[in-house]
Amino acid sequence: MYAIIKTGAKQHKVSEGDVLFVEKLAGDKGTEIVFHEVLMVSDDSTAKIGKPFVAGAKVVGEVVAQTKGPKLIIGKMKRRKGYRKKTGHRQQLTSMKIKKISI
Repeated sequence: MYAIIKTGAKQHKVSEGDVLFVEKLAGDKGTEIVFHEVLMVSDDSTAKIGKPFVAGAKVVGEVVAQTKGPKLIIGKMKRRKGYRKKTGHRQQLTSMKIKKISI
């Protein structure tokens, strides 16, 4: 069984037991978070597709850690003007373990 959930303006395909990184969510290690924005749920034989969300479906996940992603370097340049700028950032991420998918 798997589900497609929406979180942080992104969509993720998840199954029970998966560990995934999503944009930072509030909560400490061990906190349970329920995702109600489920776009699709599928088991071996059937698939339910929401319009836009599947009614009554939810995915329960547990926060494993609050981490940072890799460093991203952004370079800006305007040719023939002598303008160069180098900036970057590290995205705040939450590591989630999917515990339960229910319809």
